[in-house]
Amino acid sequence: MSKLYLVPTPIGNLEDITLRALRILKDEVELVVAEDTRKTGMLLKHYGISKPMAAFHQHNEHRMIDQLVARLLSGERMALVTDAGTPAISDPGFLLVRAAIESAVEIECLPGATAFVPALVNSGLPSDRFVFEGFLPHKKGRQKRILAMAEYPYTIILYESPHRLVKTLEQLASVLGGHRKASVARELTKLFEENRRGTLIELLNHYSKQEVKGEIVLIVEGLSSSAKEKEDEED
Repeated sequence: MSKLYLVPTPIGNLEDITLRALRILKDEVELVVAEDTRKTGMLLKHYGISKPMAAFHQHNEHRMIDQLVARLLSGERMALVTDAGTPAISDPGFLLVRAAIESAVEIECLPGATAFVPALVNSGLPSDRFVFEGFLPHKKGRQKRILAMAEYPYTIILYESPHRLVKTLEQLASVLGGHRKASVARELTKLFEENRRGTLIELLNHYSKQEVKGEIVLIVEGLSSSAKEKEDEED
């Protein structure tokens, strides 16, 4: 019987994969649909899994949808994975999941690695309510999004690339207020993992003076009463 499995993969440390995920990849599917077949191939090889793969990424996902759904409807079982983390969280996957639902294909989503959860918990900022903004637009709509975030009363989570981190910290400090508490989580679960906490201004000063590497999760304090008072003082 056809089924689409959504299988999280490690965001760095290869030990961060579940026994259930390994069983499904090894025994339950005929095809692994991967963002980068070379990277996924290394993961499968590490665990002694040999399985046919198909590439599914932002450059081909629209033209691959019909082909993959047709294979599912023919009775094939497949696993969707991304390079790191949970499929469809700032990664390809949403379109395939939606198409599978529309075609009445059974879907099973496994729990597992996602970068923003450890970054949020490790930040020390409130985690009872938060908003996940993912990657900010590079140009169009960027300033509008940041202006909207200035009024959020809950913790803000962003993904960022190393070469845009300083620019983003500058813009956030300018619009949200330099005294907002924040945290930069970098290279999570890897050998050189870093969790640096401070105000937006302090983080900006630190990262302006050095080369930044690795995938980044940026956690920013929401508009609390104390933050509002400090921003009023800055104005």
